[in-house]
Amino acid sequence: MAIREAEPVGSLREVKEAGLDREDLLGIYRNMVITRGIEERGHILYKQGKIPGSFYTGRGNEASAVGVATAMGANDVGTPLHRDMGVHVTRGVEPWRIFAQYMGRSDGPTHGRDGNVHMADSNLGLLAMVSHLPAMLPVAVGCALAFRIREENRVAVGWYGEGASARGDAHEAMNFAGVRQLPVVFICDNNQWAYSTPTHLEYACEHLADRAQAYGFDGVVVDGTDVLAVYREAKRAIEKARTGGGPTLIESLTLRMEGHAVHDDAFYVPKEMFEEWAKSDPIERYRSWLNAHADMTQDEEDEILGGVKRLLNEALARAEESPLPDAGKLTDGVFATPEDLDTPHHK
Repeated sequence: MAIREAEPVGSLREVKEAGLDREDLLGIYRNMVITRGIEERGHILYKQGKIPGSFYTGRGNEASAVGVATAMGANDVGTPLHRDMGVHVTRGVEPWRIFAQYMGRSDGPTHGRDGNVHMADSNLGLLAMVSHLPAMLPVAVGCALAFRIREENRVAVGWYGEGASARGDAHEAMNFAGVRQLPVVFICDNNQWAYSTPTHLEYACEHLADRAQAYGFDGVVVDGTDVLAVYREAKRAIEKARTGGGPTLIESLTLRMEGHAVHDDAFYVPKEMFEEWAKSDPIERYRSWLNAHADMTQDEEDEILGGVKRLLNEALARAEESPLPDAGKLTDGVFATPEDLDTPHHK
């Protein structure tokens, strides 16, 4: 089994070999800008008292989330977490529905029934997270097992953070996936702080990807601020899983550029660390790459930025009009009988 550190993506030729044309490249930029714009507006909504509970963002993780989601096939499934807004955006969740979710409105993906970032649209192949974050890894592995049993040409992608890697369900999921060589890819969003705990107090190995060897599959470390490198490695891993090659663990190294949540000012992160990682801001880094390698014009960039601004302003206005959930329907969609399932488990 191989553990390696991925190289950055250089030329346009390499990108084309990975299956992306120029329109795809501009679409990736747009999705990253939308992702950050949604969360920036989420901060404003929170300060206005319109978001119940706390509020979590993935600033600094846009490249990792968008890169992996871009590599997924239409019929693949995933379990993105609270730092992975770009997955929802890339898979096609409309921004106005995300804002509605933030505000607990009935048009959000969970219809106002769950936490503001505990969302997913199952019609787009996404499964909603729960607070005990690595608990979604066994779910992703269960999906992969179902694909194997049903002989479906599909892959499951499971996300977790480096802090969540210390929990037993992360181990159980990877052990089972490795033993059965299931079609699943594990994405570790290593943002270097489990709330306020730094990595050197979280694990003793050099890279979390090193653990993949013990489970019997490949591990890769990739710069999570390089969207094209993330895409390339995710694409390789997903297609490897799809063709019977088994799981891969991709450790995407980033820095959480805001606190654990809006209530946390991240005073424990050295200022110099923020300053150094700010130089690799994923959106600015990709913008520079597009200018240098894909000849993105100022007009094209202005069109993208202006279009995103209009989209988000309209989305926010629409979400504000979404009604609050009807308390009389509180239990709708919470419990299911075997007859409600597409494939009843007892048949």
